[in-house]
Amino acid sequence: METLVFTLLPIVVILAMLIIWKQPADISGIVGWLAISVVAYFVFQTTVEVLLRSTAAGFIRSFAVSLIVATSLLQMAFMEQTGSLKRIIIFIKTIACESRAVQIMLINIGFGTLMVSVGATPVSLLPPILLAMGYSTNVAIALPAIGYDSLCTYALLGAPIVVFVDVANSFFGKGNEITLSQAGMAFYMFLPVVSTLIGLCMLWIVGKWQAIKEGIIPCLITGAVIGVVSYFTNKYDNLVVLTGVLCGIAVIIIMVLLLLVTGKKVIDKSRLTAEELEYERQYPLWRALTPWLILILLILVLNIPKDVFNFLYRTLKLPIEGITANNSPIDTRALWNAYTWIFVSTVLAIPFIRPTSQQIKQTLTIWWKRAPRPVFSAAIFFAIGEIMNMSGYSMVTGKFETASMVKVLADYSALYFHDSYGAVVAFIGLFGGFITGSEASTIAMFAKYTMTTAKNLDMNLMGTIIITAGLAFGGGLASVISPAKLQNAAASIDKLGQENQIIRIAFVFSIIITLVTSLFVVVLLKTAV
Repeated sequence: METLVFTLLPIVVILAMLIIWKQPADISGIVGWLAISVVAYFVFQTTVEVLLRSTAAGFIRSFAVSLIVATSLLQMAFMEQTGSLKRIIIFIKTIACESRAVQIMLINIGFGTLMVSVGATPVSLLPPILLAMGYSTNVAIALPAIGYDSLCTYALLGAPIVVFVDVANSFFGKGNEITLSQAGMAFYMFLPVVSTLIGLCMLWIVGKWQAIKEGIIPCLITGAVIGVVSYFTNKYDNLVVLTGVLCGIAVIIIMVLLLLVTGKKVIDKSRLTAEELEYERQYPLWRALTPWLILILLILVLNIPKDVFNFLYRTLKLPIEGITANNSPIDTRALWNAYTWIFVSTVLAIPFIRPTSQQIKQTLTIWWKRAPRPVFSAAIFFAIGEIMNMSGYSMVTGKFETASMVKVLADYSALYFHDSYGAVVAFIGLFGGFITGSEASTIAMFAKYTMTTAKNLDMNLMGTIIITAGLAFGGGLASVISPAKLQNAAASIDKLGQENQIIRIAFVFSIIITLVTSLFVVVLLKTAV
């Protein structure tokens, strides 16, 4: 019991930093890293070298997320400074103005998912648009934060599921690796249920039962479309990371068709000001979209042909060796991972957008101002997860001299929860997502613990994947109660402080959706036995 208390102590410290002292994620992460290092050193007899190696390994393992954050922020700053973002915002304001329900599904789930899949940030981009379209401040803050949550696993071109597969293969060991599609075929089962629930929550936020009554059909259609598209994309390794992109596009197309079938306008420019209409004439939409169009094209070219995908993902792993405490290589897959191609697409868009030297200079200045802290925040929680995994490991004997923090958590979880662990795992993910700020970081910190617990409970391979998918979805659902994300949304419309009102409502929805997710995990586990 003493080791369990000490294992939970750093997590409690991080939580206190966030809630009681209201510190940002990067500061909370540093304090959490210090706390977990002290516990690992004194309680689990972990050497300083193992702690330093684990920290470095965690930072490298975070590249699939941290470097995507860095490159996507660069791309967004570039589009903002060159006026591309302004032109895109003007276009979005004209969409589906005659049907609020379709508009919500199309913009917040369809476009929001597509944006976050290619590295954009809905909580920064969408609030000003929704406010300009007549939505209240609370709605403009809340909808972007919850809209893409069901597909959060496939954000940043599948970064969370890639992290999951890497953690899983490290856990299962050589010869027992799982593929992206094996993981995807467990993850996709959650999507229709969670997507539909999120759609209903968004409708409730906008207009309670009346909005749900008017929007139930578009909401159900959206959930069904996501379910069908994700089923096919997750059947094939090379399409898994495209799930968010293709689901977002599919929802947009279906909602447009629904508007056409019901005789409503798809585009209505009557809401635009004279200045916006003039800007629209001067700046072609295709030109504004160039960075995203090039990125999507590159990702399709690199993933759809199986030979290209297999070479970049399975053969050209570009591992970094000699860093980890147990000398296992860390596969970077730098020429497959999205961060490389987000940067390349930004560079390739320069001849089309034709930025001035001043705009490029301003882009780099703003990027340097915005990027370091969120990049570091993404990385530090990976380091914390790596220390949890390697605590108690001896580089002299090459084995664990004491049970690691992960094993301690897993053993006690199996002891106390038994077969009901599946019913609480999504709440553990929700908690993890709240303290780390992202689903990928939640996976990095808690996936191995969840898998070890599943092993203790004698679950088979599919059961282990399903229960860890429940953890991941809980982590994704935490987006709607993440202080950082809600503050980001509020700041984008100069309403800092307003997010405190949103979080009370969002908390209720997150609990409800997480509860349903937990029940779904239990049902799926019974079929996986």
